[in-house]
Amino acid sequence: MEAKKAKELASRILKVGEGRIYIDPANLSKVSEAMTKDDVRGLIAERIIKKRASAEQSMGRARILKEKKQKGRRRGKGKRAGTKKVRGEQKKTWISKVRALRRTLRELKASNPEAVKEKGYSDMYKKIKGNYFKGKKYLAEYVEGAKK
Repeated sequence: MEAKKAKELASRILKVGEGRIYIDPANLSKVSEAMTKDDVRGLIAERIIKKRASAEQSMGRARILKEKKQKGRRRGKGKRAGTKKVRGEQKKTWISKVRALRRTLRELKASNPEAVKEKGYSDMYKKIKGNYFKGKKYLAEYVEGAKK
């Protein structure tokens, strides 16, 4: 069998592209004697036909960099390109903020019902929806202010 055909069969057997198949030039006579796919498997076992290592880009350094970024490193002012709005997903931050505020409002209603009643639970709920409060602390201050 021709070397080209052997390469083709070997690539199917080893499940790689033809470019990654290496045939030892010293043993080309053995390759030409091969007739079947089983013979090619035998040549692979004898290491006459080999699979070359892939020449891909290593992910090692990228993994290390990712770990550092997860820890909060390499995210300073000098590394930033784009505005605050572009860098963070606005919808997700909004959802998490609103959920936290609504949870806090429920907790305040449970712990201090008369103060919440004075300001109006539904009014505060609507104010949360309308982005009236910056955060949980401001909501708590708003409710505590009703007591004073």
